[in-house]
Amino acid sequence: MISKNKGFSRLVKASIYSYRGFIAAFRNEAAFRQELLLAVVLIPLAFWLDVTSLERVVMVTAVVMVLIVELLNSAIESVVDRVGYEHHELAGRAKDIASAAVLLSVCLLVFVWISVVFF
Repeated sequence: MISKNKGFSRLVKASIYSYRGFIAAFRNEAAFRQELLLAVVLIPLAFWLDVTSLERVVMVTAVVMVLIVELLNSAIESVVDRVGYEHHELAGRAKDIASAAVLLSVCLLVFVWISVVFF
């Protein structure tokens, strides 16, 4: 099937879908709200701190990475839950792996911020 949406129309529709995704994550995912609050604090802090431009970029990137990974984790959890709530080894594995990705992104954030601020 060939998409009828091309050019600017496609960009507008994609933006609407992305906006809806942000709203859904904010309304339904407590972890996303917590990480978004952390981003609201840390991103301005990165601009306030006396660091190089490259360090600031890395600090902000680490914060945004946590949000991106959390969105992907939430998407995976939603799909798995849509398929069914009964326990299945593969469904549990998918959720656990996605959760591990969030943990690694948070560890990266902590490592980057400690490295830049204290060393």
